[in-house]
Formats: sequence, C-alpha cells, structure tokens
Amino acid sequence: MIKIDDTNLSIIKLLRAGRKSYSVMAEELSLTENTVRSRVNKLISENVLQISGLIDPSALSGHQIIIVALKLDTVELKEKAVELSKLKGVVSASVTNGRYDCFLYVLLSDEQGFGLPEFLADELSKVDRIKDYETFIVYKSVNLKIPYII
Repeated sequence: MIKIDDTNLSIIKLLRAGRKSYSVMAEELSLTENTVRSRVNKLISENVLQISGLIDPSALSGHQIIIVALKLDTVELKEKAVELSKLKGVVSASVTNGRYDCFLYVLLSDEQGFGLPEFLADELSKVDRIKDYETFIVYKSVNLKIPYII
C-alpha cells in the first residue's frame, strides 16, 4: 500500500474542498503540476483516495438518514460489515466495540418507495447472524456529506 507522507496528506486536504485544479494545488504546495497529478493518480489507483460528489442529505426532499446499530451472532465482524455495506441504501458500515458490533448509516427515500420498512424487510432481512438491532433516525446532522447511492 502507498505511504501517506506529508505531501500526500496535503494534497488530500486540498481536495477536501472539492474541485481544485492540479495547477492551483501545485502552486499552493510549491510542487510541479505533474507531481501533483501523478500523486493523485497513485492515491486513486491504490484505493487510498476517491474523488466523488457528496451531498448534504438534509437538502434532499423526502430523504432521511438512519443509523442501524447491530448485535451480531458471529466473531467474523469485518466480513459481516463488508456484506452489510453492499445492501441497498447503506452509505457505510463500521465495526465497533461496546454494546453493538456494527453501525450502518443508511439513506432512505419514501418518495422512491425505499423507506425504513422496505430497508428492514427487503435488505436487512437478507443477512443472517443478526442477533438484534436498533434504529436511530437522524433528525439533524452537522457536516454530514454522503454519496447519493439510491
């Protein structure tokens, strides 16, 4: 895997603001444009960096984010998180410690016929080894930006 040195980290931080040209980043970092372009391409090819458009889910009419906290009946937590991450609507799946084994961030849209009942019945029910779960509706979030995935 690629080493994240100070230059790579600086490039990633500059990209956090969105679309920024290689020439502007090169000038800010006192590098050549080709060096910045090469490093960005390497970060992308090594799956360290992904450049994508992210949205504030509260700006989408009829959409909401829920958090699903899961207790699993397996010690294969990483494998189960990968499986859960592939369900429709799942923005991210995280293995955790504490009372729950895994947390899901899920994007729902009643307008598109994909609300909480559909997620639970059509998606989460496909996954075995779930001992228990609890859902939390996100009423207000701060600084949450997600890819539009449904």
